[in-house]
Amino acid sequence: MTIIGKQIRMERIIDRNTGRTIIVPLDHGVSVGPIEGINDIKTTVALVAEGGANAIVEHKGLVGVGHRRRGSDIGLIIHLSASTSLSVYPHSKTLVCSVEEAIKLGADAVSIHVNIGNSQEKEMLHDFGRVSYESRTWGMPLLAMMYPRGEKIKDEYDVEVVKHAARVGCEMGADIVKVSYTGSPETFAKVVEGCTVPVVIAGGAKMNSDRDILEMVKGSIDAGGSGCSIGRNVFQHKNPTLMVKAMAAIVFENKSVDDALKILKQ
Repeated sequence: MTIIGKQIRMERIIDRNTGRTIIVPLDHGVSVGPIEGINDIKTTVALVAEGGANAIVEHKGLVGVGHRRRGSDIGLIIHLSASTSLSVYPHSKTLVCSVEEAIKLGADAVSIHVNIGNSQEKEMLHDFGRVSYESRTWGMPLLAMMYPRGEKIKDEYDVEVVKHAARVGCEMGADIVKVSYTGSPETFAKVVEGCTVPVVIAGGAKMNSDRDILEMVKGSIDAGGSGCSIGRNVFQHKNPTLMVKAMAAIVFENKSVDDALKILKQ
């Protein structure tokens, strides 16, 4: 029965026809505070849902705030990990929610953040193992945000460390793995090839160019990726709805970057 439950929930966060997804993380408030774009969560959720995003990522305390009572539906992924930029160990993530609690809150999936190459890697992998077990027990899809960040990492975008992080994610039991884009379709293809589950890209810091954002999304799709999980470059955009629609044209319809840019000019 848990297998059926997972299949049903997966279809709430990933498109059943293409096997691809657009996820908009809104969990930044814990790590960096109430930055622009996430002060009014209810409005932001409505805007990205209207654009066609498959799911959002939130911490448990915001679930009721952005809950959809009208308009387009959108999947809910509850984030289980947390740390703040004010900590002396900002890259050390700790569990602040459980799979069972997420189920009680109505989650369609859960997510966890693990930083590889960090001095606290041991503890984060231990938590990952626990969450993976609980997710499988309850039939809950698990998104693993895997980043090479820490004392041993010289370049967190290097394909060798990114593909290692992605592989850790799938071998630990994640259903979707989120990693940073490595800069080109050729290098990112190596990340996808080494991972046995769908791979989506992170958006990173706010970019100044819409073309740069969309070229990154296009490059990941051309490399065999399964979509994107982009936060600030969506919710801090001047028109989050159109940005999601532009990304959707690439992710779900295999449109070109130029075609996607036309959508933003509407």
